[in-house]
Amino acid sequence: MTNITEQFNNQYVPVKALLIYESQLNIKDQYGHEADRNPQVYVESYDIGKRGQPINAHPLSLTELTSLSKLFQATEELKGNFLKPKGLISPNVLFLDPQNDGFVVWYTPPMERELYFVEGLGIPAGKAKLPALVWKASRESLHIYALKGKGKPNANTALYHAPFFNIYESGNVCMGTVQISIDRFTRLEDFINLWQEYFFNSYFSHTIGNHQGAFIDLKTLWQQQVGTGKAFPTDVLNKQNHLTLKNLIR
Repeated sequence: MTNITEQFNNQYVPVKALLIYESQLNIKDQYGHEADRNPQVYVESYDIGKRGQPINAHPLSLTELTSLSKLFQATEELKGNFLKPKGLISPNVLFLDPQNDGFVVWYTPPMERELYFVEGLGIPAGKAKLPALVWKASRESLHIYALKGKGKPNANTALYHAPFFNIYESGNVCMGTVQISIDRFTRLEDFINLWQEYFFNSYFSHTIGNHQGAFIDLKTLWQQQVGTGKAFPTDVLNKQNHLTLKNLIR
């Protein structure tokens, strides 16, 4: 909500407009063919009045050009910060592709987290121990898979269905009404933390289609796990159709 509030409070108003003129010369060589030309360019700068109308037309000055250059450079630097780590890359990060929209693959070892469920499931909110997980996320989507064991996975490690509600058979998470707000300036550590918080702070509500996510009914599974302190029974995990970690980075 802090990020959203900041966006609402940032009001953007036009302050400058540029109009670019290009000379239209029709120069021909000695054979009558159109010759290559280097057209002359003239840039006219306008200030924007209080009512949004362009005023004070004048040639673009060197001072204005320098200011624009600094602005464009700053914008490129911000673009380059997307998924850029703040320090050394965490050993939990398995693969990182910052190009275009970018995505990250990381894993979390077995841990205990607070889980929330809709009232109709009959599962109380509370802490439960989870298996090791592999996460793959872009700015707009999240996939989650489970692992057996505690060690860091390698390229050939088999992936299992994540034993949670709200997940498609492919591993794609249905975030429901959760408002995802990850901008193109988000650093790597913040990106990972945001997705984990989005996932664990949402309410688990339903299975999708015929996908159960485990060899045991998920409702029964979490009724037996939440608030008990029991280690997660990895023998209930269902293998993800011969999917291995290397398949996630293609």
